[in-house]
Amino acid sequence: MDEHTIDVGGTPVFYRRRAGAGGDVLYLHSIPTSSDDWSELLELTGGIAPDLPGFGRSGKAAAYDYSLIGYASFVESLLDILGVSRVTVVGHGWGAAIGLAFAQRRPERVDRLVIMNAIPLLEGFRWPTIARWWRRPGAGELMMGSLSRWLLARLLRRGSVNPAAWPEGRIDAVWEHFDQGTQRAILRLHRSSDEAALAAAGEGLEHLDHPALVVWGDQDPWLAPSFADAYGQRLASARVERVPEAGHWPWLDQPQLIAHVAAFAAGAQAP
Repeated sequence: MDEHTIDVGGTPVFYRRRAGAGGDVLYLHSIPTSSDDWSELLELTGGIAPDLPGFGRSGKAAAYDYSLIGYASFVESLLDILGVSRVTVVGHGWGAAIGLAFAQRRPERVDRLVIMNAIPLLEGFRWPTIARWWRRPGAGELMMGSLSRWLLARLLRRGSVNPAAWPEGRIDAVWEHFDQGTQRAILRLHRSSDEAALAAAGEGLEHLDHPALVVWGDQDPWLAPSFADAYGQRLASARVERVPEAGHWPWLDQPQLIAHVAAFAAGAQAP
């Protein structure tokens, strides 16, 4: 697996890339993690996994556009620079929402979609309590600034069912990059869209007829599993797979999902 850092619109962007047997797969992580999320999947499918600006080893400039639209533009610029015309998008959380925003903008550049516990670009979503605090100027900064490694670990583990999902080494990797720049990116991303704006960002979902797999951990403490079904209704060719014994990171709680997602991303039909 190769690791690179390139300039995308004036921002240094770290990404991993591995050659695959089929088409390119683009992996998009959520908060507060990085491309580290995708190591096992990249080994199986090949593809491209960037650290989104503001996260991991990528640039964290104060003036960057940390918004859904800004990140969708980033995806298009990254693929242009890498000379990649079409991708299968695999995204989680905010990364899934970014992938869906990109797919609505440039549907001809997407082959397939896998979305896992995605931020809902749907009617009826309300920010969970922690996100409502992040959206408050001043209070959000105080909350972020008070997060210790122990509190971050507790938050990550709260989002999971399987105690093995977040071993110390994985938490160390997140904590290593959880600096002021990443904290700022998280706050600005959540403040960039209210619930109505998120729903508006999904207005074109019905026009996406790509084969899609919606995977959702039913025990996600922040995003209700009913949104998995809502995505299944809005995406024309989607299959919904709700995972009862999984939380916000379903493939970490249930590692057998890794091979399943990899097979779909590589072009196999969901069984």
